[in-house]
Amino acid sequence: MRHMRLTLPAVLLATATLLTCALSGCGSSSSQGRGASSGNGTSGQALDWHACPPPTALQGGGEAPQPLTDGTRWQCTTMRAPADWDKPSGKTIGIEMIRARSSGRPQQRIGSLFFNFGGPGGSGVATLPGFAPTVEKLRTRYDLVSFDPRGVGGSEGVRCLSTPSEDGPDSSPDDGKEIATLLDLRRRQAAACESNSGGMLPYVTTTQTARDMDLMRQLLGDDTLHYFGMSYGTELGGVYAHLFPRKVGRAVLDGVVDPTQNQRTRALGQAAGFQRAFEHFATWCAGEGCGAGSDAKDIVRRVVDLEARLDDHPMAARDGKELTSQALVAAITGALYRHEYWPILRVSLEATFKGDPTVMLDVAQKLGQSAGARSGDPSDDAYQAIMCADRSDRYTLADVKSDLPEFRRASPLFGPTMAWDSLLLCLDWPIPGAVERPRVDAPGASPVLLVGNTGDPATPYEGTAVMAKALGAGVGVPLTFRGEGHVAYATGNACVVSTVNTYLLDGKLPAPGTVCVGDPLPEGK
Repeated sequence: MRHMRLTLPAVLLATATLLTCALSGCGSSSSQGRGASSGNGTSGQALDWHACPPPTALQGGGEAPQPLTDGTRWQCTTMRAPADWDKPSGKTIGIEMIRARSSGRPQQRIGSLFFNFGGPGGSGVATLPGFAPTVEKLRTRYDLVSFDPRGVGGSEGVRCLSTPSEDGPDSSPDDGKEIATLLDLRRRQAAACESNSGGMLPYVTTTQTARDMDLMRQLLGDDTLHYFGMSYGTELGGVYAHLFPRKVGRAVLDGVVDPTQNQRTRALGQAAGFQRAFEHFATWCAGEGCGAGSDAKDIVRRVVDLEARLDDHPMAARDGKELTSQALVAAITGALYRHEYWPILRVSLEATFKGDPTVMLDVAQKLGQSAGARSGDPSDDAYQAIMCADRSDRYTLADVKSDLPEFRRASPLFGPTMAWDSLLLCLDWPIPGAVERPRVDAPGASPVLLVGNTGDPATPYEGTAVMAKALGAGVGVPLTFRGEGHVAYATGNACVVSTVNTYLLDGKLPAPGTVCVGDPLPEGK
């Protein structure tokens, strides 16, 4: 499950039969090379900005971005960067970029504000236009800029299996045949990535991408990098701060990852985070008088029992499709990413318990996270390639079997799938990973605003304090959001938005211990 991917605001139409969700687009970490970013003549290149074409299939497809409300047109370009920053005079690769120029007066312009929306694997080029209305106020003083990180979308995108299966193997196998099927897919996936990705697999690390960002900063004429990273983008921001502490401008990290965790401990933390979020949902649902159970504990118990039954006996829908345990978990996982999706999750569960899984299948299709199965989303390939290039820890079938009891204790609903998917993500991967944990210590860097959501399932709140400590004294400045769903700014909470904007626009940090409180669901939803 790609539990660190940001899901952007969506238009949600919750009815008894249909969910319509228009999701917007919804190496060594040592200090070597600090402060320097050049190679093979790339530092002197001139960027050729032009009208943006429609997103490619690797970027998710769709139409060319439309002008902003004031008529500002999106501009795109390709930056050349060293394929390997440790050999800056060697081969170069293309990095796709997008920007919208500032709407304010030239004398008020601060510079460029770079966005990374998480993942890893999502296209910033395809995502930024849909997110731009949310940050329109920031455009009064910044050019809005994003990019496809190396390995992603148009930037030397990674491609693995050419014909992925939508159904895939059981993401939480419980017999020898199911285990063998899952292991076979993992091995075929690794071999396909090696043969189809043109030798890029060793060079798609977060460290290499951070160095790409510094080259972008230079080419755009900014003395420092102003940055807004969400979810996995907070790790990228932390790595950049470690490599280039004196080049950190005004930076915001929202939905902060714990940089001290390895693959195993991060997956365990997410299992507990999603379990906590589902229990919060169940408490809300019971308070609304929903028909999924008599109280919060009963709702959780019934859903866990339902998942177990579906594992052996999928439930038939009216259109002939079947609700499997895998689809159920994927739907619930996706719905927990945003507070606004709770009402449709309630409707889905009520209908499913009455014998009609149609709505739940709609939710799984539109919001569901990839749960071990190959979904056909090209960002899945980039996600795996970046994670396996970054992380050196590798796990075996024996490790999964040994750790399953602990994952089940963390979450009987989400734990087993997370154990199988996360621990075997890099099974038989053709290259070694860079490090077990990223380095983010950044002595001397400017303050970095860290926004942590107490109900965040994907990047649990506890990671905010850990990141603040890891960045170093005086660098990480926490802001607490008492809310639900993944990240905080994209919820539109007035307190969070105002606090973040005040820092980015005026350079004023919040007072220590500042807490923003989430808005309740509107009545009638």
